[in-house]
Amino acid sequence: MRRGPDRREDTRRWPALAPALDRAIQDPDWALDFVEEVQDESEPAPAEARQFSTYKAWDLLRFLLARTEFPVNVIHGEEPFAEDEEWGYGPSRYLRPERVRLAAEALRATSYVQLIRGVDPAELTSAEVYPLGWSEPSTLEWGRPRYDGLTQFFEAAARSDDAMFVWLD
Repeated sequence: MRRGPDRREDTRRWPALAPALDRAIQDPDWALDFVEEVQDESEPAPAEARQFSTYKAWDLLRFLLARTEFPVNVIHGEEPFAEDEEWGYGPSRYLRPERVRLAAEALRATSYVQLIRGVDPAELTSAEVYPLGWSEPSTLEWGRPRYDGLTQFFEAAARSDDAMFVWLD
């Protein structure tokens, strides 16, 4: 079964992929089966999970991280994977274990308070950051739980020396 936009709405996903990255690259069908298996699991705390989703907060986090010149593209991934297959809205990408470790270190060193410092909600509206509706400064707090979960998830993946797939679902 190929995943498509009708299954979940506007969700950025990060399944942790143990050292089987080489197998996944060689056999994208195996990788898709792995991802679907992980997605069917219950949703444990981010530090114990094999996958994590920011749901609709992905674009807010992208915008905030870009402002800090974050060293790893944790929102879109960095290396193309199975470009001829769509796992949601477009092809998936991945992060190698060393990039996961760097991202975990940088996420840990960057608090959410630092990310939102000096951000005017009007900037988000002007930049058309999804989902729209950035009229009050308090709306920036909406992304905090997802950022905290993303940080925990990356830290756990880094400890396990995992690679990650990243895609918009």
